Amino acid sequence: MLQTLIAAFALLLTIGFSACSNKDEDFTAPAMSEYLPLEPGRYIVYRLDSTVFTNLNRDVEIRSYQVKHVVDAQINDNLGRPSYRVYRYIRDKNGTQPWTPNGSFMVTSLSDQTEITDDNQRVIKLHVPLREGFSWKGNRYLPTNPYGGYYSFSVDDDMKNWDFYYDTFQDFSYDNRTYTDVLSVEQINESHNLPIQPNYSIASKERSVERYSRDIGLVYKEYHLWEYQNNSSSANPTYTGFGVTMWMIDHN
Repeated sequence: MLQTLIAAFALLLTIGFSACSNKDEDFTAPAMSEYLPLEPGRYIVYRLDSTVFTNLNRDVEIRSYQVKHVVDAQINDNLGRPSYRVYRYIRDKNGTQPWTPNGSFMVTSLSDQTEITDDNQRVIKLHVPLREGFSWKGNRYLPTNPYGGYYSFSVDDDMKNWDFYYDTFQDFSYDNRTYTDVLSVEQINESHNLPIQPNYSIASKERSVERYSRDIGLVYKEYHLWEYQNNSSSANPTYTGFGVTMWMIDHN
């Protein structure tokens, strides 16, 4: 009996300490607004490398630009929720030409998650608590085959089930630039038959990751969804899909 009571008491202590530990972790976890601050007038400028397929989708090219995101004003989204509209602008990679409007998107920050709606696609970019290992279904609002109207591929078939998760809180370097106190959000990292060999009939890449720096916002993004298709009835293999890599080069 005494051993049973001791075991039960030890179990209660373990549960109690675990609960306290979880509460402490949640209490000390940073707020989403620290990694995606929103106020009218804030802007971030990115260098953007776009992977495109040319020559009847047989060749791979990288086209480079500068892209600017500017927080405009707080308005209601199509669900009536307070959101911020963010305008997007684009210009040449060297910044010698004037900015040209390039659409907009909505950022909706709720008590438990932050959503971005762009081209009618709603994605949960951040979710509380912000701590390493926490995961959520970030694409759960997307339809089946969200890119089906644009590309003939299968790499978007399971996007609704992607597990987003917080990977690291640490400094991050890219292209000779270092960003401090960065939260990495891993979304997908899968490939098939890469590097491509001449005898392969199909290959693919699914890679999506975003990195947010405290008090700045998104500082790095990689988003690649494409397939290589070597149809025996065709004389030339082709690619279908897209790729984007962007990183912050300026902000206010």
